[in-house]
Amino acid sequence: QLQLVESGGGLVQPGGSLRLSCAVSGFTLDYYAIGWFRQAPGKEREVVSCISRDGDVTNYADSMKGRFTISRDNARNTVYLQMNKLKFEDTAVYYCAAERVSSDVVCLMYGYGYWGQGTQVTVSS
Repeated sequence: QLQLVESGGGLVQPGGSLRLSCAVSGFTLDYYAIGWFRQAPGKEREVVSCISRDGDVTNYADSMKGRFTISRDNARNTVYLQMNKLKFEDTAVYYCAAERVSSDVVCLMYGYGYWGQGTQVTVSS
């Protein structure tokens, strides 16, 4: 059974950092593009970042560029989201998602079929 489990969320002060992890099981990560999304209270879910299955292609939503870094370790079946310079508006539940792709260079900002349960990130002073 394909499963994604996020971890690493928590409470952090503005300007601080967190690293989220997305551990996958039930499938071989090598064949899947991965995305990170978030949903703040009262708002629609939005894309944060994506990474191709070989890790060479990444993309970020404009508000995350320069602050967030996505990476993956296929040997450990884990994808990471390093978040620096966190702002109040980064408060949200963060989700990772997976989709099998046929090409190494595909980085999907939408269209994911498999989702984790999410991890809460709260930025507060």
